[in-house]
Amino acid sequence: MQLLLDHNVPVPLRSWLIGHQVQTAYEQGWAELTNGVLLQMAEDAGFEVMITTDQGIRYQQNLSGRKLTLVVISTNDRTRIRKSKSVVVDAISEMLPGSLVEIRIPFH
Repeated sequence: MQLLLDHNVPVPLRSWLIGHQVQTAYEQGWAELTNGVLLQMAEDAGFEVMITTDQGIRYQQNLSGRKLTLVVISTNDRTRIRKSKSVVVDAISEMLPGSLVEIRIPFH
């Protein structure tokens, strides 16, 4: 599966997503794009999933009709995400195309 990490997602997350092709928005030259343009560019480029920590994206963008699955992680704190590694990996492996998946990372 082709996954895109938004510019606010810790890049070490990539190493947990074994078996997937993972690129960052920065690597694609898309780090400065607005959310709507970024989502469209990602879909047009064949990405199946975009992972972001932008909590407002679901309210800012109309996600209906999208083929791209959007995964929203509740924090960009690398330490907290690392402690919930299995939750993140499991959520990505179980998602449906075109869905919105929210992953709540605990504070401890």
